[in-house]
Amino acid sequence: MEIDPKTGLPVDAAVWEDLAKSEQKIRVSTEKRRYGKVATIVSGFDKSIDVKATARALKEELACGGTVKDGKIELQGNHGKKVKPILVRLGFQEDSVED
Repeated sequence: MEIDPKTGLPVDAAVWEDLAKSEQKIRVSTEKRRYGKVATIVSGFDKSIDVKATARALKEELACGGTVKDGKIELQGNHGKKVKPILVRLGFQEDSVED
């Protein structure tokens, strides 16, 4: 049995994260902040998903700042229409991501 050095789990267990991604109900919304700034909120992740890695990938792809708070990803700027295709490329189901 081969062990993944990053997670410490068997390599076959990586399949479970792909299965967990297919059963998510993710919501993408925008929120107006102080001084008229807009933030994009991505929520609805389960505990089995690495939210920090997902946030990192979104921030790199969208070239924006952001953070993870309370299991939600907060991105700086209005990226509502751009987030869904990126999440689909990351392995989430297209019909599970609500705009």
